[in-house]
Amino acid sequence: MVKSLLHPSKEEEEEKEENVMDGMRKRKREEEKGMDGMEEEKKEKKGKGGFPPLPPVGAPEEEDNYTHLTQIQARSIPHLMVGDDVLGSARTGSGKTLAFLIPAIELLHNARFTPRNRTVVIVVCPTRELAIQTHDVAKKLMKYHSQTLGYVIGGTNMRSEANQLVKGVNLLVATPGRLLDHLKSTGGFNYKGLKCLIIDEADRILEQNFEEDMKQIFKRLPQNRQTVLFSATQTQKVEDFATFTFGKKEERQRELVYVGVDDSELKPTVDGLQQGYCVIPSEKRFLVLYTFLRKMQLMKQKVKVMVFFSSCSSVKFHAEFLNFIGIECHEIHGQLKQQKRTTTFFQFSKEESGILLYTNVAARGLDIPNVASNISLTEYEFSEKHVPKSQSKLSAKEAYRSYLLAYNSHSMKDIFDVHQLDLKKVAASFCFNSPPKVNLNLESSASRHRKMRKVDGRKRHGISPSNPYGRRGGCDHMDLARF
Repeated sequence: MVKSLLHPSKEEEEEKEENVMDGMRKRKREEEKGMDGMEEEKKEKKGKGGFPPLPPVGAPEEEDNYTHLTQIQARSIPHLMVGDDVLGSARTGSGKTLAFLIPAIELLHNARFTPRNRTVVIVVCPTRELAIQTHDVAKKLMKYHSQTLGYVIGGTNMRSEANQLVKGVNLLVATPGRLLDHLKSTGGFNYKGLKCLIIDEADRILEQNFEEDMKQIFKRLPQNRQTVLFSATQTQKVEDFATFTFGKKEERQRELVYVGVDDSELKPTVDGLQQGYCVIPSEKRFLVLYTFLRKMQLMKQKVKVMVFFSSCSSVKFHAEFLNFIGIECHEIHGQLKQQKRTTTFFQFSKEESGILLYTNVAARGLDIPNVASNISLTEYEFSEKHVPKSQSKLSAKEAYRSYLLAYNSHSMKDIFDVHQLDLKKVAASFCFNSPPKVNLNLESSASRHRKMRKVDGRKRHGISPSNPYGRRGGCDHMDLARF
């Protein structure tokens, strides 16, 4: 059975939110009262050596000025607290991280888990930076808790991570590839008592081809667990992945709840953010970018700007060139060492102003404070809901390859010579700016000519196992007949 919470009434939302907040305040007062009594009792026995109280999750929430729940939090937290499986969909920036971290930490606290219980909750994030950010948020929420927290990501020392896992990490944040590595090779990693698996930004995980890694992770983890899947978009691929994650309806051990926020709206961003685009000729894109960044630098007020690109090479080139012409900027991309990426990420987060260049892979889900502008220096990506579906780039590439193979299959090579084609013009007919790399298994004309000469050289003397004496003058060309 799947509960749909797409469009509850406003009164129901307010009532549900108030109930959640009241429950957390009430439990906080009770625990503080109980902990005060325990504190006095400890002091009577040990004087000043008594243990400090252990406030609930609500304490750091009040310190960080969290005054109310967002829609996704109000709709998902009650179901997560009672152990339901949840499939959540909400736009980036809607508060999904707190929506799954608060119930996870409450689970650890209420069950009194200790490091010897080993890993109880695992949070899977698509990128290293998002995993570090999620770990940082969880660290603030667990400020007054005794449970342990850690993260494992690619690019770091796997041995030190393994030592940490063996000692016991109650709440683990991980990227898919590194988590699978530890599941396979870290012998002391005790995850048999896993109670909750959380998958954040599932659509981004699928875009990065981690689907097979996730399937192997599911097979290795205990099946009797709570599973939570959050995604910013709901595509067919995400739905298929969710079916595999939660299992078929008749196979589910828990009730599955679908939580969606503003699914009927076409707005791609949350309230408070503005989005726009400029159509600029390719040859003038950098000039416009430079002008914009230069104006931002000359502004009296301090602002942050993030520019993302489609490839690591593009980030490296633009970072080097902009720094050379006087526009100081940071860079984050997949070809940097993890320590450098982490240092840059936290450095930019703490700065009052600056420019960060990064790739699309790291773009989603990052929450860097006080960012004034976020620029994409690539073609504007329209939602598939708003434009007709056309032949994908992969299909166009396959069509381009098929055309070349068909052209090469003609027997009249003097006329249909694939090596004489203007590949740039052929690629343009398939909507490519430059010829894509395809494997045709074709020999170049020079290679074919060398082979022809080699074959002709063997035939010139005519020596073979059946004719050890070779050719004899012109008699090879005579037609002989027996009468």
